[in-house]
This record gives sequence, structure tokens and C-alpha cells, in this order.
Amino acid sequence: MPTLRDVVRVLDELYDPRWADDWDAVGTVVGDPDAEVSRILLAVDPVQAVADEAVARGADLLLTHHPLYLKGVTSVAATTPKGRVVHTLASHGVALHTCHTNADSPPLGVSESMALALGLTDVRPLDVDSDPGLDAWVVHVPRADADAVATAMHEAGAGSIGNYDSAVFRSDGTGSFRPLAGARPAIGEVGALEHVEETRLELVAPAAVRESVRSALLGAHPYEEVSYLLLPTAARPSERGSGRIGVLAQPTTLGEFVEHVHRTLPAHGSATRVAGDLDRTVRTVALCGGSGDFLLPTADAAGADVYVTSDLKHHPVSEHLERPGACAVVDVPHWAAEWTWLPVAASALQDRLGDTVDVHVSTLVTDPWSHALAPAPRRTP
Repeated sequence: MPTLRDVVRVLDELYDPRWADDWDAVGTVVGDPDAEVSRILLAVDPVQAVADEAVARGADLLLTHHPLYLKGVTSVAATTPKGRVVHTLASHGVALHTCHTNADSPPLGVSESMALALGLTDVRPLDVDSDPGLDAWVVHVPRADADAVATAMHEAGAGSIGNYDSAVFRSDGTGSFRPLAGARPAIGEVGALEHVEETRLELVAPAAVRESVRSALLGAHPYEEVSYLLLPTAARPSERGSGRIGVLAQPTTLGEFVEHVHRTLPAHGSATRVAGDLDRTVRTVALCGGSGDFLLPTADAAGADVYVTSDLKHHPVSEHLERPGACAVVDVPHWAAEWTWLPVAASALQDRLGDTVDVHVSTLVTDPWSHALAPAPRRTP
């Protein structure tokens, strides 16, 4: 049976915490890393009703999209709603882990899940993220010490590329130098020109481990003064990105598309709002799970016929519609859009953990909006 640490390791591979926004709070909130996990419940919101469901289901882990805390606290007393959630979970041995903005942009993430739920094809990021470029390291070392230096750099994180590690290119040559007064050469004598059979090592490493690699290199190298080159490389496009854009199997009208969206997303008591001519043709769809007003101009520039997201405000949409040829806009409930990620994440966890765990998706509607009135017929003021 896996431990919480094992499950978190799988989640970190799917939704790396490094992909989270700086302001976000992701990771484990409650739980012992060594505790065994046999049942997992997934939900959007870590509210009391969901905590109670986790206890009733006998879950060992509650995985939510939204964080319980986004700001620092000095107390988790049960006298507050969030404190009660902590006490409910902790007192029943239920861990709480959050994948928030780190789950928005990657494959099998929130926006991609929403796109697949709506039946889009040719799905790709709307705003592509870039992976930081790798550092290229070039080191000259006496031939007899090449293995030791390469090993030290590998152990510090250099030489890993995709599913390979310990990668290094070696070429042999002759290095020369003259130690001057005050030097303490490992090879040669002060004042004498020295020629040494050396090996040139070439490795790559993530920029994040740059100082660890540098320290390992300098610690393992026999020379008093080490000759090396560090060449940062350009950032690379990744499979991650904000939002998604894709196409429908068949063109439709905006009115028919909105009905399709309403039927596809989980039932809720909130409103689905539309900005645009219901008779216009829709084929290319851009979307963003959760609050996505920041991508409205990007969706328009990408040639989308309609942009689907949540939490839109009056002025950005009004200004958008004033532009000639502006795409239509559909505003759906935040909870409903992000709920589409839960079955996808549950399936990914089940695939990787096998029958060692039972994975369940909560169907509790935690959208805070419980009712929406039908719009009244338009009248001329």
C-alpha cells in the first residue's frame, strides 16, 4: 500500500509544484508523509461538506484543486470554518493535498480537461509556457581525474536529459599553463610551462541546480584554479501553457454551442452568461478553466470564434466586444469548469497507482451560487 509520500511523488510528477504561480499555496496541508493511503477523494473545494464526505467515505487523502489557505495564519483552531476543516480531517486521519495553479497549465490539467470534456480536437495551449533553458557546462580536467569530476557533477544534477542520466561528452587534448609566484599547482612547478593530457567534459544541467553543480565541480577538480565554461541556453517551448484552443468536430451556432457547454458541464445552480450573436458560426474554441479574463485578448488574437472561461467582469467584456470582429464570450461557473479536471486527475492517479488505491470523485456541488433567475425579456427603456 502506498504512503502519502508515494502519492505526492506521483502528483508532483503530474503537476510539478514548480509550475505554481508565486502567490499560490500548493502541496500537503494536513497529513503524515509516512501514513498509508488506500482511498483518495478528489474535489474542487476544501469546504466542510467535502471534508465530511471524505470522512464518511473512509478516505485517507483528500485531493482538492483550490487551496485551503492562501495567506499565512497564526491559528488553525476549530473556531473558524477553515480551522474546523483542519480538525475534521486531522482527527480522522485524512490528509489534505492541493494542486492548484500547478495543475492549470500541464497536459492532463484543468484547461485541457475542460477542452476534452467539450469534445475539442487539435487541442493545444492557448498561451504556451517556456521551460528555462539548460546550462551547458564545459570543463577541462586531467585525464586521470575526469571520472571523479563527471561523477560529482552528475550527483549534483548535471547530465540528466529526459529519461536519461549520467550523460557527458568527452574529448581528449593537451592543456598548458605556467604557475606563477604564489601558486600551489597540483601538477607542475612554479615558473615552468607545463603541458597536461586533459579531458574536456561537456554536460547540461537545469539552471535551478547551477550553484550545486558549480560547487561539485570545484570540489572534485584537482586544480587550484579551475578552467570551465558556463553557457546558458535559450528557453524552450513546453507542452504546458495557460488555457487551451481547439476545434469542434462540426461547425455550429453560438446558441447551439452554449447549450452544448451547459449540458456538458456538471449541473449547478449558477448562471451561464453569453456575449455575442447566438446565430454566429462557431468552430474554433478557446477556453481557460477558472478565472481567465487575462487571456481574452489572446483568444481573440488566436482566431477563436468563442472564448469560454469564468469570473468575467463587465468592463473587460464590454471593451472586448467593441473591437471589430471580436470573438464571442461565454462565462461559466468557476466550480463547474474546474470540476472537469477531477475525473482526469483521478484516472491518472489510478493508472499510476493501480489497484493499491481506490480513487473517487466528489459530486457535491460546492459552487457558492445556488440559484440564478432566468433573464427577463429585453425591453426598450
